This record gives sequence, C-alpha cells and structure tokens, in this order.
Amino acid sequence: MAASSMKDIKLRIKSVESTMQITKAMELVASSKVRKAKQHAERTRPYFTTLYDTLFDIAENNREFSSVYVQDRPVNKTCYVIIAGDRGLAGGYNSNLFKAMEEHRQGRDCVALPIGKKAVEYCQRNQIPMLTQTYDLVEDVSLGDCSAMASLLCKAFREGEFDELNMAYTNFVSMLSQQPGVMKLLPLHYEQPSGGERTPEAVTLFEPSGAEVFNAIVPGYVTGLLYGALAESEASEQSARRAAMDAASKNAGEMIENLSLHYNRARQAAITQEITEIVAGAEN
Repeated sequence: MAASSMKDIKLRIKSVESTMQITKAMELVASSKVRKAKQHAERTRPYFTTLYDTLFDIAENNREFSSVYVQDRPVNKTCYVIIAGDRGLAGGYNSNLFKAMEEHRQGRDCVALPIGKKAVEYCQRNQIPMLTQTYDLVEDVSLGDCSAMASLLCKAFREGEFDELNMAYTNFVSMLSQQPGVMKLLPLHYEQPSGGERTPEAVTLFEPSGAEVFNAIVPGYVTGLLYGALAESEASEQSARRAAMDAASKNAGEMIENLSLHYNRARQAAITQEITEIVAGAEN
C-alpha cells in the first residue's frame, strides 16, 4: 500500500514539474513580448496626439465651423469597437474588459466591431450584432486594417447607422497594472476656452475649408486611436499573461514542495514498517 502511494506521489510530482516548465517558458515569452509591445505603445502615442491638436485647432478657430463628427444627436444606437485577446491564460485580462463593457452598454441598443477571437466569442455569446468578423486575430491586425476599420466606422456614423462610437480596450499603466475601460470616439467634443475673443495669431486659414479639412482628418484620427489602443491592449495582455504564468509557476513550486514532503513521509513510514517487521520476525 505504501509503495503504491509513493508511486502515485512521484507521478504527481513529475506531472507538476512538466506543467511548471511550460508556465516558466510562457512567462519568458510573455516577458520578451511585453517589452516590444510597451515600446510600440509609446511610439504610437505622439501620432494621434498631434492629430487631436490639429482637430482641436480647427474646431476652436473657425467661427462658422460645422461637421457631422461634432454634432450632438439623440443616441438611438451605439457602436462598440471591442479589443480583446486571441487566447486565454492571461489572468483576468479578458474577463475584466468584458465586465467594463457590460457596465457601459447596460440598457443600450448596440452593434459591435470585435477585434480578437475572445471579442468575437463575447459578441456571439451575448447576441450582439457585428459589423464584421474580419479582424478575429489581434496579432494579424495592421495599420492598414485600422485605416480600413476607421473608414468603415466613420462612413457608418455619417450615414446614421449608429449615433455614438465607443472603444472598449485595456490601457497599459505599468507591468503590474492594466486598466480596462470604454473610451468615446465619436462624436468629438471640445471644451472652448473661456473668457474673451480669440487672438488673431491663433487663427489658422485652412483650404479648401476648415470643415472639409476636419472631415478628412477625422478618419485618420480614429485610425490612430485604434492603432494606439491595439498597442496598449497588446502590452496589457502580455503583462497580464506574464503575471499569470509567474503566479502559476510559484504555485507549481509550492505544490512540488508539499508533494515532496508527503513522499518523504510515505517513504519514512515504509522504512519504519519494514524495520518493525524485521525486528518482529527476529524476536519470533
């Protein structure tokens, strides 16, 4: 009986050691990817920051400025761009994003443009109509794809297919902190500076008109936001996966220690039993 118990424990230790090797390898891969993803996210930020400044400058300095992208209208239908992962084993990365999404879309009539396999599955599970399922793999989405998505979304917004555009993604704060949330993309809103007239030097002349330049720039701005959010989400996913695999490796190490302790106790009990049987036989 003791020998059988020892064999089971030994097999269990071997199984946990194999699992630990896998989790350590995945942790190393995630650590390598998160550094690249972090640098990528940092490089994308200046692009749409500059575009936003240009859009704000146009909206602020044109007295007769009017664009469909800034007009408020009753929100009958909302569109969500949902950026999730392609696979699991990333802790609460996907579930936390979907929780934030559920809180935001409560009571809204909505459609979605999912990016990532988990986002597509979420829409299917919750019966949310999808504009397209083309972008079901996050790692395959390029800048050109973001431009195509932005054109599709802006066209649908202009034609009134939906009245508000939001983006659900995970913001990369640090290696240990990722913040899921929902960001409003359209319509755009600007806070006009208070107090007095604009100064003449702040006014810029746009050709053919401020509104036309503005409308031409907005799809590029949305492209930049989508691409930046993808970079932020990728960095967040890899950070979450690295942390999850690190925790799994530590748990596996603790399990091996406990199983080794049980194995040693079983072995000691078997040795003690054999000695007892030998001594008992010698006395007889």
